[in-house]
Amino acid sequence: MPVTAPSGESLRDLLRPVPVDVLRLAAAVSVVPGTLGWGFIGFALFMLVLGGSMVPRALRTPAPLDFAYCATILFGAWAAMLDWYVAVSWLDLVVHAAMTGLVGAVGYAALDRVGVFGRDVPRVGVVVVSTTIATTLALLWEMGEWFGHTYLDDRIQVGYDDTIGDLAAGAVGAVVAAVLLALSMPGRRDRS
Repeated sequence: MPVTAPSGESLRDLLRPVPVDVLRLAAAVSVVPGTLGWGFIGFALFMLVLGGSMVPRALRTPAPLDFAYCATILFGAWAAMLDWYVAVSWLDLVVHAAMTGLVGAVGYAALDRVGVFGRDVPRVGVVVVSTTIATTLALLWEMGEWFGHTYLDDRIQVGYDDTIGDLAAGAVGAVVAAVLLALSMPGRRDRS
């Protein structure tokens, strides 16, 4: 008798490689140069990226969301390590907007996958929940950056303007992504 997942899929189907796994492999490989080049901070960051990149795989999120999420988280980590945010002033805000929105979409997918929501969630509910997840996690990320800068490595770039700008960009990205997510979900409706 074949082993099946709770969703009814076979273990073989769950473990079958998908094209986006190349990005997960890149995240795993990045741990080595990240650690060698930046020590504990590089190790911690790329382990976070590797773990984060596994979430959409475990949730079996749609390939476009999986790709966008994994590519953005990997790019964002390398941009931080290579000081691209210093070299290109606007890049940090773009990555925060994109990543925050994608985190909200994946977070909503996680809650939906475990059955937190019924099928009758109106689109406005999808937008509110996804945006809330995204902005809450963005806030926790900024607190983590502050903690890292204050207690681990002062090369982690933080400051009032940076933090507020990151949160504002993230909030905009969260709303845009949440609206796109809600519009892409079949069977959702607007309540009057």
